[in-house]
Amino acid sequence: MRTNRFTLGILAPVDAGKTTLAEALLYQGGNIRTLGRVDHRDALFDYYRQERERGITIFSKCAQLTLGSKEVSLLDTPGHADFSAEMERALSVMDYAVLVISGTEGVQSHTHTLFSLLRRYHVPAFLFVSKMDRPEADRAAVCRQLKEELQETCVDITGYRDRLENDEEFREEIALCDEKLTERYLNGEPIGAEDLRQLIGEEKLYPCLFGSARELQGIRELMEALEELSICPDYPEAFGGRIFKVARDEKGSRVTYLKVTGGSLNVRQEVTGTDGTRSKISQIRIYSGGRYDTVSEVPAGTVCGVTGLETALAGQGLGFETEEIRPELVPVFTYSVLPPEGTDLHQLFRKLQQMTEEEPDLAAEWKEETQEILLRLMGEVQIEVLQQEMEERFGIKAELGEGAVVYQETVEEPVIGIGHYEPLRHYAEVHIRIEPGERGSGLAFANECPDELLDRGWQQTAMNCLKEIRHVGVLTGSALTDVKLTLLSGKAHKAHSQGADFREAAARAVRQGLMKADPVLLEPMYAYELTVPDSQVGRAMTDLNGKGAQVAPPRLAGGRAVFTGRIPVSEVKGYGMEVLSYTGGKGQFAVKFDGYEVCHNTAEVLEACEYNPEQDREHPAGSVFCRRGAGIFVPWDETDAWASVPPETAETTDPLSEQADTARGPGASGSSARRTGGGFAAAFEEDRELQAIFERTYGGSNRQKAKKTVSSAATVYSSRREKEKKPEASYLLVDGYNIIFSWEELKELARVNLDAAREQLMDIMSNYAGYRRDRLILVFDAYKVKGGTEHVMRYHNIDVVYTREAETADAYIERVTRSIGARNDVTVATSDGLEQMIIWGHGAKRMSAPELKTAVEDAGMELRAYMKEQRRITGHLFDDVSDRDAQYLENIRLGRTEPEEE
Repeated sequence: MRTNRFTLGILAPVDAGKTTLAEALLYQGGNIRTLGRVDHRDALFDYYRQERERGITIFSKCAQLTLGSKEVSLLDTPGHADFSAEMERALSVMDYAVLVISGTEGVQSHTHTLFSLLRRYHVPAFLFVSKMDRPEADRAAVCRQLKEELQETCVDITGYRDRLENDEEFREEIALCDEKLTERYLNGEPIGAEDLRQLIGEEKLYPCLFGSARELQGIRELMEALEELSICPDYPEAFGGRIFKVARDEKGSRVTYLKVTGGSLNVRQEVTGTDGTRSKISQIRIYSGGRYDTVSEVPAGTVCGVTGLETALAGQGLGFETEEIRPELVPVFTYSVLPPEGTDLHQLFRKLQQMTEEEPDLAAEWKEETQEILLRLMGEVQIEVLQQEMEERFGIKAELGEGAVVYQETVEEPVIGIGHYEPLRHYAEVHIRIEPGERGSGLAFANECPDELLDRGWQQTAMNCLKEIRHVGVLTGSALTDVKLTLLSGKAHKAHSQGADFREAAARAVRQGLMKADPVLLEPMYAYELTVPDSQVGRAMTDLNGKGAQVAPPRLAGGRAVFTGRIPVSEVKGYGMEVLSYTGGKGQFAVKFDGYEVCHNTAEVLEACEYNPEQDREHPAGSVFCRRGAGIFVPWDETDAWASVPPETAETTDPLSEQADTARGPGASGSSARRTGGGFAAAFEEDRELQAIFERTYGGSNRQKAKKTVSSAATVYSSRREKEKKPEASYLLVDGYNIIFSWEELKELARVNLDAAREQLMDIMSNYAGYRRDRLILVFDAYKVKGGTEHVMRYHNIDVVYTREAETADAYIERVTRSIGARNDVTVATSDGLEQMIIWGHGAKRMSAPELKTAVEDAGMELRAYMKEQRRITGHLFDDVSDRDAQYLENIRLGRTEPEEE
């Protein structure tokens, strides 16, 4: 489907004249009546208050531009490096771009970044050198620099029509851009505008034009070149859309900005997102700066804003656009949010999550252990803008803590991970091979699972889950990257398997594999350029070597030395100011993000990190198996022996055989997996087994495999255990109704009068609390009480909690243990198997109902013995003296005997 429209983006480093050029294009195209200026704060695109005040573009925006017979969606993007992520998202919908170069500054550090992104996204670009009205602008010097630093095929095409006819040197320069065109040229064939159009579209030619946007010089020539040398794309008939931005309008409505890449889009049309979510379009808006017109339908090639897509995110697709685009430019520092005292952190986090929808790279994260909110940011200007946004939108004047480097993790050698998830009436098992990929490749996915092992539908479910999960490493809990995850085998149950089961199994399989692997910590790197007077070469080389930088011999010219290479991000903070200081203002230090590399000081980073992979409750490495009708947790280093489809026999095992359904445990034999026994003794022994499993999982045991998992950091984990703080307080949380219906005498009483049983348990727990001297919290369900609110009653020396409506005692206990488990000695009394697994994952101890009963009885016996002993004591002087000595002392008192002299 051929159209007469395309999308044009304008990119530039800050202060190169990008917004001024956009204003000039719209003015010359007749789309605006007055020519605004950035310094006058009346430019069409800079309508946000902060943009007008700072004189920079912060958010990408759209306007409609007419180029002869072609309709153009013009995108203005941020130029400041701190907002590069916003610019990069807009690249995904551009058909062409204009890269603005300052005629006075030439090619800058950020120009290189922009040019490389244009190449990555395969966006053909026109180069416009602006500010040529300035006396210091040197056209020849800029042309030379463009060829040397960007691309040899950057060609000045000023007056290209006449020059194609009359300028042999120009024709030769164009011909050299393409091998086939060179052959045609040598054969004497003519070169025309069609050849330029083709070369530009194939990114083999980067045409350069010169002028001054403020003075409207060269603008008409640029517009004519854009019209004649561009090709409007062909689009398919089927609907597709690519989302590049999410924002809120002045009324707070969620607006999703997208480009229609196929078919057409109508109001009330139902669309399907990358994640399978179906939504209905409520309104379609065609924007021009801050203003918009509503329409009922837009054709392919149109950039518009829509309402109704409440969950779609930037980078995702609609319709046939199923691939999600992940940005190359990412923040390399994370900051903690420090709100005013008394701020509801959870409410603030929800608001920041809304901002994360608009700026995905913020990646708002809630750290339960430290009760803090973390954000990822590019630099100081973005921090200032974010703080003002928070104050304007939420009325919260927050500070941000010290920035910390964002690390990533990968693996050194291939490894296979197994995940099994089988609570009662659920089932899934997944085997994943994890192998290292190329640096910078991110996550790749493959499927090598035979259909006879796992049905194709379940394979697809497992693959989708693998792609959706946020995988983290085991060294610092940082994002996993540069690995390939391959589905090798798996198992489903005919009746019990669900899609969510495979999500759990897939996540646990990857995690278990990482625990067995040799992990590698990656750190962000900058490409640097350090310029110093040649008298300071020695100091510069010493600094760079000390910071772990790659150092090559400098380029020497004009009394200056220029060093280039790569340097760890963690080492450059404040170095720019240091350079200015020791060079007397004559030096310069410039950096740009240049991917990730193996960390140069892994041991130091791990020493400072408090992450323990075995206590990460959000990313469990162990599996859940079913035994005796209940789910039990099996640690990661025992999962291989319990797997239903062992790796060595995965290709020969019948995945749905009845024998496989019942086989559990080491050796996968039913007799070894199932144990017999009855009564309290058997239950107690099972509790002991469960306790041993959890102790092995969450601490106490020095397993050889655990050491191998963090081989480069084994001493770090060892020292962490030694440095663990003593618990601040001791708590005993009791699941009231679980205990009542587990103790026979209370169970019988509850059948007659539940209130009486509850009061008797309260009395028992009150007496027991006096013996233990812990803070005892007795929790009762009130979730069926309509309109009920959580309330706490002080009963003698214990706290009795009645949960709020729709919250069970299990949920309350889980919430409390998550909050206080890391800092306090917490014990939970319950015989609920699932609750036991959850609270153990939060660092709490577990006491079963029989164990609590035994403890209460033992305490009672000790108290009775103590009271008996107290009653026996009279308080007389000679109570604890032998009869002989008592008589001797009595005789002395009565004067019958003289005291012996020593």
